[in-house]
Amino acid sequence: MLILLLTLFFGYRESQQIEENRGRMALEISKTVSYIPTIIAAFQTSDPPKTIQPIAEKIRKETGAEFVVIGNKDGTRYSHPLKSMIGKKMTGGDNERAIKKGEYYVSKAKGSLGPSIRGKSPILNKKGDVIGIVSVGFLLEDVHQQIMNNVTKVLLVSLFAFLISLFGSILLGRNIRKDTMGLEPFEIAALYKEKNAVLHGVKEGILAIDKDGYITMMNQPAKRLLHINGSVRHLKVDGLFPSDYLYEVLKSGNPQVDKEMVWKDKTVIVNCTPLFQESAISGVVASFRDKTEIEQMLNTLSEVNRYSEDLRAQTHEYTNKLYVLLGLLQLGENEQAIDMIQSETQVLQFQNSIVFNHIEDTKVQAILLGKLGKASEKKIKFEIVSDSYLKELPSHFKISNLIVILGNLIDNAFEAVSGIDSPNVKFFATDIGSDIIFEIADNGKGITAKEVPLLFERGFTSKNGDEPRGFGLSNAEDAVIEMNGMIEVQSTPESGTVFTVYLPKENERSKKLE
Repeated sequence: MLILLLTLFFGYRESQQIEENRGRMALEISKTVSYIPTIIAAFQTSDPPKTIQPIAEKIRKETGAEFVVIGNKDGTRYSHPLKSMIGKKMTGGDNERAIKKGEYYVSKAKGSLGPSIRGKSPILNKKGDVIGIVSVGFLLEDVHQQIMNNVTKVLLVSLFAFLISLFGSILLGRNIRKDTMGLEPFEIAALYKEKNAVLHGVKEGILAIDKDGYITMMNQPAKRLLHINGSVRHLKVDGLFPSDYLYEVLKSGNPQVDKEMVWKDKTVIVNCTPLFQESAISGVVASFRDKTEIEQMLNTLSEVNRYSEDLRAQTHEYTNKLYVLLGLLQLGENEQAIDMIQSETQVLQFQNSIVFNHIEDTKVQAILLGKLGKASEKKIKFEIVSDSYLKELPSHFKISNLIVILGNLIDNAFEAVSGIDSPNVKFFATDIGSDIIFEIADNGKGITAKEVPLLFERGFTSKNGDEPRGFGLSNAEDAVIEMNGMIEVQSTPESGTVFTVYLPKENERSKKLE
């Protein structure tokens, strides 16, 4: 379309230019002829055409004009391409300005040879009087033919240019579609938007580098995980964090899966995948996950499973007691059955009165009820101190953290008193002041001064056996730290151990917002 418009515009301008050039040429020739002394002198002879006709014809042939007509001021021809026209009046009606006003001009009119473009010039004598006129012209038919010839050439050139551009466009289009894998522009735009949404929507950190190690893309989770601020695009990956795995993939072309990398205060799991372009490695995409979060999730699942086991133990204990009651009733030992019911009722009433009247938070109630059943099954006296008092906990206290903290500490106390006479574990809770305080005490063998600093190290245990141990107290401490709290240990060998947990009521994040 652009080529067509340009061709039409050029054709229009070419036609105007040809007509202007022909008119200008006709005017210049007529002026030159009007100044020829021989022609001016011939007007004073008895037979002007005899002198003027040969000169006019010679000029016409040499200049290529269609006609060179010279006439007197009455319009009588002294020269004409057709000799039969000499002596007759000039036609066209466009001589007045030259004869009466002495002007030089270009005009269009229909003469004896047909429509033409003409140059008109007056012939002046020595006194400056108009004694005749020169009319030099080119037929409009010839002008139009020249215009058509020129426009045809332009059209042919334009058509050739159009075919070349069409062929080039097809080749370019194929190349572009190959690079874009056959996608249309709107599909590429949609994919770009989706890519950005996915990159910044996923929780995992994602990083991409080119074959030279320059960063081409990094999402916000990756920046947060690796402690990087600001724009990193087109920066070398080397100085930002350990990048050995990325360069190893660039070199070998083999992906690296679930590799651990320690960076500042975090253990990060890295997965690296090579990018290929025409069978050559063009870069690497790496994803990062915080192993700490994964461990916390696994610990939470483990504690929930343990909580489920506690509830199962409680159910098993009550099932056994129901079977005993059934046996006593079948044997007719009604009084013993009544005594057993009264004894169990008194214990349950006392325990439940503390749990439900003093502990108002349902999350802590559920944990304690489970542990009461487990303690009963293990024949451990588990006391909830009557001075305990706890209202509904703040909303930021997650049940998963409470299960990890209280579940591990109570289970640790149960294990500490196993195998001794009169095992006893006490639980105390209060919300007086700015902290929530939990205290778990046991009358076990206690912990030596040498072991106390090692209690919360992952994998440390003073117990024997093949079962993996040494994670409960470490998980409990991690959960306490996550809630911005603290945990204390007091222990005396052969006298027992007391764990005290302090958890602030106010969330640190809400403080910052205020």
